[in-house]
Amino acid sequence: MLDVLQILAVLIVVFALIPALAHVLELPGKRRLTREAYYSTQPIYYPGFAIAGFSEPIGIVLTIILLVFMPVGSVAFWLTLVALLGLIGMQAVYWLLTHPVNKFWLAGEEMSRAGARFFSLVSPARRGSHGKAAPVDWRVLRDRWEYSHVMRAALAIGSLIALIIAIW
Repeated sequence: MLDVLQILAVLIVVFALIPALAHVLELPGKRRLTREAYYSTQPIYYPGFAIAGFSEPIGIVLTIILLVFMPVGSVAFWLTLVALLGLIGMQAVYWLLTHPVNKFWLAGEEMSRAGARFFSLVSPARRGSHGKAAPVDWRVLRDRWEYSHVMRAALAIGSLIALIIAIW
């Protein structure tokens, strides 16, 4: 049973890595896009990449369960804990950096009720002194979005390596 859990945990972490790594591989090309091209490109990621995000919470749960089975204080225990912290870090980067910008890119897009509810969880708008949205430089948002995915991919790779070594 433990073998199945270990394999499942590794596979789910791989599924968490794939979307973040895909964004990293697109980075050089997307940084060359004009404002208009970038704006028209961003909505293509939804709902596909949002659906793929379900692997991250599942990976956290599986890694916690796996951690319970590791002998406390062993190398496997500490590596599994590192993997867990990396997965939690991916979530922190998403909710603090990526998600608020997603809402900006998706403003005006038609979404399902569930999608609209999900993307309304955090508001990225910076308010001016009269309650109006302050002007936003699209390049700042682009860089925040793109580099948040670099951070997420690095955390996912670290988690995957730690998990593989832990169960080796």
